[in-house]
Amino acid sequence: MNPPRRSSPRCVLMTADTIGGVWTYALDLSRNLVAQGTQVVLATMGAPVQPGQRLQLARLGPGVVLCESHLKLEWMDDPWADVADAGEWLLNLERRYRPDIIHLNGYAHAVLPWRAPVLVAGHSCVFSWWQAVKGTPPPSEWQPYHAAVRAGLQCADLVVAPSRAMLALLAQHYGSPSRALVIPNGRDAVCPRGSKESVILNVGRLWDEAKNAAVLAAVAENLPWPVRLAGDARDPRGRRTVFENVQLLGVCSEEEIWREYQRATLYVHPARYEPFGLSVLEAALAGCALVLGDIASLRELWGGAAIFVPPDDPSALRSAIGDLIRNPRRREALAENSLQRARLFTTARMTRGYLSAYARLWLRPRTRVPAKVRTPTAVSA
Repeated sequence: MNPPRRSSPRCVLMTADTIGGVWTYALDLSRNLVAQGTQVVLATMGAPVQPGQRLQLARLGPGVVLCESHLKLEWMDDPWADVADAGEWLLNLERRYRPDIIHLNGYAHAVLPWRAPVLVAGHSCVFSWWQAVKGTPPPSEWQPYHAAVRAGLQCADLVVAPSRAMLALLAQHYGSPSRALVIPNGRDAVCPRGSKESVILNVGRLWDEAKNAAVLAAVAENLPWPVRLAGDARDPRGRRTVFENVQLLGVCSEEEIWREYQRATLYVHPARYEPFGLSVLEAALAGCALVLGDIASLRELWGGAAIFVPPDDPSALRSAIGDLIRNPRRREALAENSLQRARLFTTARMTRGYLSAYARLWLRPRTRVPAKVRTPTAVSA
């Protein structure tokens, strides 16, 4: 007689980008998977794991095994030798840990000859970023990246995106995956709502044109409340973006960021491109009223619970912020709406979605990987 099937996988091999929101997403999902009895082997790439990140991992306990590399990610400059090396490293990790599921938070490595079924989570991509930010397709040197992403999406047993808008962008730029679904990201408030101050906040990669912090800085001089920006102003190449008329907080710990959310009355995020937006969710959980860029993904997630402005219209942004400053009752009602919406996007809901997706994968045989796209180096040639 066969033993009963587990309700959660024994082990998941998950890749993680140490730069940006994917790290937070991976930690939250790993924490909940471990609580369900699943071991998570977390394979990191992109940049060294920082001391604060190690502390976050230590809090998750022995159920999360860190396997660290400094190998480049597929969207970085001239990454393909590193991508190939990462492929061999990841296959060795599969042989060592024998996971039930391969969970890739990137695209290129889905073409590898994995033994376990492969889920690809599409958090963002260069082609949709470039179109949203620059208004044109990327230059021709990005064609190897396009080929690698397209092949990875075709080879994945399941593609997951955090919003319908992001899934539509993947289909638009690379072709529709054969099996795909939307699982919204989640966050849980780590501290109660605090006493609000007359402060405007924005959190994120300040150097990233998609986040569009520059347009908020451009209107800050004419606002009656101070604008505080939290995050790294230096891009991965070491180039620093200069901001005037704002208070720069720099790179903050998780605890420091939550204190800033607690203080802020308005959270302003005039993004040009945002597949989900964890910082928006965090701000809403802390009781901030939201002013967001008018783009499809943010409308999908926050319609009826935020004020929307064209991302590149400083006049509209200044007007929207000024209106909320002058109307405390409207501001408080908006903050309450954002909080109620935010409570829908929990880490428990996200984890249930992924456990259901994992179960669908291991209940059926793995899709055969085409031999012609078995390695990232072949894709990028």
